[in-house]
Amino acid sequence: MHIHDFHQRLTDLGAKPMHIGRITRAWLRGMPLDTGTRNQKTENFLPLAVRNALPEISSELDGLARLSSEHPATDGSARLLVELADKQMVESVLLPRDGLCVSSQVGCAVGCVFCMTGKSGLLRQLSTAEIVAQVALARRFRAVKKVVFMGMGEPAHNLDNVLEAINLLGTEGGIGQRNLVFSTVGDPRVFERLPQQQVKPALALSLHTTDAELRQALLPRAPRIDPEELVELGETYARQIDYPIQYQWTLLKGINDSQEEMDGILRLLKGKYAIMNLIPYNSLEADEFQRPDGDRIVQIVRYLHSRGVLTKVRNSAGQDIDGGCGQLRARATELLDRRKNRA
Repeated sequence: MHIHDFHQRLTDLGAKPMHIGRITRAWLRGMPLDTGTRNQKTENFLPLAVRNALPEISSELDGLARLSSEHPATDGSARLLVELADKQMVESVLLPRDGLCVSSQVGCAVGCVFCMTGKSGLLRQLSTAEIVAQVALARRFRAVKKVVFMGMGEPAHNLDNVLEAINLLGTEGGIGQRNLVFSTVGDPRVFERLPQQQVKPALALSLHTTDAELRQALLPRAPRIDPEELVELGETYARQIDYPIQYQWTLLKGINDSQEEMDGILRLLKGKYAIMNLIPYNSLEADEFQRPDGDRIVQIVRYLHSRGVLTKVRNSAGQDIDGGCGQLRARATELLDRRKNRA
């Protein structure tokens, strides 16, 4: 089901825009579709044909994103393995302090060498309805006041659906536009489209290195934008919306944690309207990549922070359950394949 199909179906049943708005808001808030208000019961507001159809419509909306399994972590987060209507799986993450990380694709085409999702390639796009359905699902468990598009997939590769989801969540979903975070490896279309949106989200740019050749090796199918140009594009958007850009830097031991890289960050970001988010790699013993030692991470933060670049360490949610993006889906898919082979 697509958002337009959902709204058209209600229209065909006799719903007016005000009826569609109330039903959509109820859905996006994780509430029953026939939720009334303090002053007005549903039966005094919705047309009879609409009310009679709501159970069936609700069932279809529930089928867009069903909880397959939940994996709580000690940091207060919980990774949700979400099954879509066609049985494909994506991941959402309930974050501490009322945040939610959502997926925009099944798989990803960028192929970041340190990302489990990238290893599966792109299987398909998520519809707008499937994206916001992750929010509706999560709100049944806890409050969601912030949504970050940092789950499976590259939002810029599903740009129309992601921007429509952002507009929906920023209006009918009741989430402030700075609490909607569009995360991308960088794509020229992003910098063209975001300033034109009704709801202008915060922006997170995956930088990972200041060396253009190394960045191309780490993000093999990302657009060829030099780090300097990417930062300039980010700075322009930050000034347009009066809100800092978050630069994402997955810390990889021996690869992008050198003093040369730190000086490169100072060269690019000092004086910019920016926050540097250092994300220590979520290591497994057999992984090709490893996270730097704790002392080195502290040194990096102090060095950058003391020289004028606001720097924070953002550990991936669910470190204690090997919950790096794509790992839950990979394990579930592997288990399913084993069962098929045994059958």
